Amino acid sequence: MKFNNRVKPVKPPLEGYHSRVLAYLCVAITFTSLAVENGISLLYFGVISYALIYPHIVRMAVARLNNLRPLHSRLALLALDGLHTGLFITLCQFNAVASIVFTLLISFASIIIGGPLFMLTGWLLALLGLMLSAALITPQIVLASSTLVAVSALLSGGTFMLIMAAFVYRQGRSLEQAQKVISAEQEKTARLATNLSKYLSPQVWESIFSGTQSVQLETKRKKLTVFFSDIRGFTELAEEMEAEALTDLLNNYLDEMSRIALQYGGTIDKFIGDCVMIFFGDPVSQGAKQDAQAAVAMAVAMRKHMKVLRQQWRSKGITRPLEIRMGLSTGYCTVGNFGANTRMDYTIIGREVNLASRLESLADPGEILIPHETFSLVKDLVMCRDKGQVSVKGFSRPVQIYQVAGLRSDLGAAPTFVEHEKPGFSMYLDTNGIRNYDKDEIIKSLELAARKLRDKVII
Repeated sequence: MKFNNRVKPVKPPLEGYHSRVLAYLCVAITFTSLAVENGISLLYFGVISYALIYPHIVRMAVARLNNLRPLHSRLALLALDGLHTGLFITLCQFNAVASIVFTLLISFASIIIGGPLFMLTGWLLALLGLMLSAALITPQIVLASSTLVAVSALLSGGTFMLIMAAFVYRQGRSLEQAQKVISAEQEKTARLATNLSKYLSPQVWESIFSGTQSVQLETKRKKLTVFFSDIRGFTELAEEMEAEALTDLLNNYLDEMSRIALQYGGTIDKFIGDCVMIFFGDPVSQGAKQDAQAAVAMAVAMRKHMKVLRQQWRSKGITRPLEIRMGLSTGYCTVGNFGANTRMDYTIIGREVNLASRLESLADPGEILIPHETFSLVKDLVMCRDKGQVSVKGFSRPVQIYQVAGLRSDLGAAPTFVEHEKPGFSMYLDTNGIRNYDKDEIIKSLELAARKLRDKVII
């Protein structure tokens, strides 16, 4: 993805070639006014010539030193500018206005480059240059400034600061515009990432973006609990319904099952028609036992929710009693990225995947089948019925399987749900899922249904 480069970068002021030319031009103008006032001398001529030539010499020197780091070059040039400031103050015989202007120039330059610390450094270097040059030259101190020198120094210094302020403003506007472009690109990237995330399980997506999961062809062995489910009777229903209505029903079913899977921490592997494949234990695992319990609890929750979906579908004219059947298995699987370097699929393979798929095919409508490995991990959480050993296609030995009756908390002395279904009547009540402010309305609905049933004469 390429960012749209519509903003031309602006070099930081008082750091580049042009800003240095302006600063030293200000010095040259000030010493020119001193020369006009005091008479042309070799000293003034040398200072003016040096101030006009120095920025160009620095530019060529920096261009030749390619291996010099930008920060080091800035510090070196700031040190030279500070020493020059002290030298120029000495050479102008401590002229008050000129000295103030030179000090403002180095202050303005250093504070923009590096803030107050650099400004303090610039002052110290200027003081060092002043002391060294004063010790060598021992000039006569003339603090008074004539009108010509004062006007020349103030005008040139003020012009320099105005130009640099314009550069700062331009840089600020450019940075603001660049920030808008970057923000727009970030929003575009975020929207694209959100759209792409719908093609991956949230756990896999988050592990990739957090850097814990590398995007390359690699796999690992982990103990997982694998889940398969499909809708019994869906093929026959597909022959009876229009494609659009069937698509809406399937998407509604998969959306509800996905919501439950994510609620219990499952990693959604894929959808194959009405078949759903989910696994627990990667990329996030709570431990083999907790993963298995979460998987079975999810399966029970899906079975319960199918009663709600059947009521919704019945209200839309779908009278066929669609039932979900499920199979689970726990064991070591190979998990990771499979495919090619240009197209990968994060999935699992192994014996347990095949076993979970076979158990799902063997299950009756509304039935959840698990092998002994899974049963040993979840027996404290769920009630199961021993279905004995069955022959499973692809497995040389019979497999001990169990039917999940339900959660022990639901099958105790005070179950949390009531369900009943007869021709013309369907009810599923889960007290754990009822909100307190809906309670009175539900009670009224049940009382109304009871009155209508009592008053109805059934022949």
